[in-house]
Amino acid sequence: MPPKAPLNWGLLPPSFLLPSSTRSLISLLQQNATQAPRPTIAYTSIRTIKSTFKPKPDRFAHHPSKPALNSTSTAALQRKAHSTPLRTGLLANKKGMTAVYDPETGKRTACTVLQLDRNEVVAHKRREKNGYWAVQIGAGQKEARNITRPMLGHFAAAKVHPKRWMAEFKVRDEAGLQVAIGQTVGANWFTKGQWVDVKAISRGMGFEGGMKRHGFSGQPASHGQSLMHRGMGSAGGSQGSGSRVLPGKRMAGNMGNESVTVKNLRVLQVDEKNGIVVVNGCVPGPKNQIIRVQDALGKPWPKGPMTTAEVAPAEILATSGSAEATTATASASA
Repeated sequence: MPPKAPLNWGLLPPSFLLPSSTRSLISLLQQNATQAPRPTIAYTSIRTIKSTFKPKPDRFAHHPSKPALNSTSTAALQRKAHSTPLRTGLLANKKGMTAVYDPETGKRTACTVLQLDRNEVVAHKRREKNGYWAVQIGAGQKEARNITRPMLGHFAAAKVHPKRWMAEFKVRDEAGLQVAIGQTVGANWFTKGQWVDVKAISRGMGFEGGMKRHGFSGQPASHGQSLMHRGMGSAGGSQGSGSRVLPGKRMAGNMGNESVTVKNLRVLQVDEKNGIVVVNGCVPGPKNQIIRVQDALGKPWPKGPMTTAEVAPAEILATSGSAEATTATASASA
């Protein structure tokens, strides 16, 4: 059976099928259309409920007479400026815990020993190229045969030995990039008495129960309770709560092995010769764990050095001063 042609409901049938009265009306309409076209309506009226709220301006619409947009990357950096450190942090190894005694009061203070291992500046991240300001720090040492070629080229461009650990530390502005690429930063970067934040991966404890992982008290130990002394109990209701376990329910599971930040630790001692920084309190992670140490966000920024030239040992400064004096004397005598 051949297909049928579609019907055009918007068109009139042929004129010979229309009555004579209708044909005369169509001719009159065509004449009026050619003489004076009717004005068209520029809008379409829609019946709806009138809102009492004024329309909100689009926050993405920009105009020169309006204030700067708050959704740009520049505005985002300005909002974070108050909590972005002025200078870079360093990488350290956790060597263990000990205690120090105050010679005046005899008070014993628990502390953690952190050792810096050849911290060098590998690269700078700039706002115009990377979108933010940061200093890339490398620590430790690694054999070149165990490094990929792209990373070997990255280290060769900075003229530093291949590093075992790498980390980026964000800084507020370009003033935080005063440590040049390839320079070594030692323990004198931190001063005695200042506050620091430490961040590391916590010690992994494997699969643990609810009592150890979340501090549950457990079930009763008597009155017919059997084999549920350390159980967590009910995991969720039935019909009243949707017959399911609500998201975020605290249960048994993997404990530890996650990023942990300990804030506001005071620096008790600094040993530049051995690269030792002693901080008050505990630090996350096992021994020999890599630790990120940076100026504390919750305390006023320390008046610490911004360049490596400001942390040069006193004997080096004295030697350089005497050498300059000798050169000045020789030039004056000449």
